[in-house]
Amino acid sequence: MTHHHLTTPITEAQARALRVDDTVTLQRTLYGIRDATQIAMFDRGRNTRFDLAGHAVIHTAPNVKKVAPSPQHPTGYAPVCIGTTTSARMERFTRPLMQHYGVRLVIGKGGLGAASLAAFGELGGAYLAIIGGTAALETTWIEAIEDVDLDDLNPESLWRFRIRDFGPLRVAMDSHGGSLYDAVDLKARDKRAAVLATLGVKSR
Repeated sequence: MTHHHLTTPITEAQARALRVDDTVTLQRTLYGIRDATQIAMFDRGRNTRFDLAGHAVIHTAPNVKKVAPSPQHPTGYAPVCIGTTTSARMERFTRPLMQHYGVRLVIGKGGLGAASLAAFGELGGAYLAIIGGTAALETTWIEAIEDVDLDDLNPESLWRFRIRDFGPLRVAMDSHGGSLYDAVDLKARDKRAAVLATLGVKSR
């Protein structure tokens, strides 16, 4: 297991160096994105003015408050609680995010599926997992909301966060076919079969 300190944007080689069970701490820039954001971008043809190439996105619809613009809050938004939402329902957007926008890292909770794992392998990316219930901690890793696009979708806007020491995050899916979720599922199935066998029940 290796710990990686990465400053975004990152290269394909840096993304491919990540392996399941490695940990990652991110610096500089992170983009917040969620269901409505991606539906607008990929189903309704809306574009963003942000350059996402080499960057990380986090599945979130943050709680923010309007404040007077200042050097600390350049967009007039202050972060209140920036937590992570479940990734599974955004499975179909992983490949287009990588193909059309050059995203390298996806951060979320609960994991993604086989199509995303294939996209990470073909295009060079990884999924970094956050444990549920850590929103308060995550918020301390965000220094400022630097910019926002597609803000008519608020809170499912496209957010650009300035981050510092964001992590450690666990590499849960990598570009080499590794998936923590597949490994856990296989282990659980093996344990189930073993228990059923002790009871004289054949598992399917």
